Amino acid sequence: MRRLGPGDAPLFRALRLEALERHPEAFGASLEDEAAQPEAWFAARLEDSAVFAGWQPGAAEPEGLMALALPRAAKTRHKGLLWSVYLRPGARGSGPAPALLAAVLDHARGRVEEVRLSVVAGNDTARRLYERAGFTAWALEPRALKVAGRYFDEVLMRLRLVAD
Repeated sequence: MRRLGPGDAPLFRALRLEALERHPEAFGASLEDEAAQPEAWFAARLEDSAVFAGWQPGAAEPEGLMALALPRAAKTRHKGLLWSVYLRPGARGSGPAPALLAAVLDHARGRVEEVRLSVVAGNDTARRLYERAGFTAWALEPRALKVAGRYFDEVLMRLRLVAD
C-alpha cells in the first residue's frame, strides 16, 4: 500500500477511468466527464485527497485504490469522505481491500471525527467490508444515481473515529 502523489497522476487516471467504465453505477462521477480531463486535473485531485493504491508484491499495476477527501469548510471539516473505491476483478474477495481501507482510516484518525461513504444498494460485498471495519448504515438515498436511464439507491454509512 502506498499513498499516491501528483507524480502518480497517469496511474491514478488510468485506474479511475477503468473503474468508471466498468462500474458506472458505483460512482457519482461519469466516465465521459473525467475522461475529458487533462492529467493535471488528476494530479490536483491527488494533492487535494489522500489516495491510496495497493499492489501485489512485484506487480507493476495496482489492484485497487481508495481515497479520503477532507473538507476545508470549517463547519464540515470534522467528517471525511471515503471515495473512489475500486478493486480490479481479480483482487475482489482476496485482494487489498481491507489493507487499503485500514490505510485510509489510519490517515483519517486525528484529522476527522468520522468517515462517511455511500455504497450502491445491493453491493453486499463492499457493505460487509465496511461493516467489518465498524461502519454503520444511517440512511438510504433512493434514486441517488441515474445511469443509462436506470436508478440506483445508495446506502449512506459512517464510522465514528472519536467518542462523543
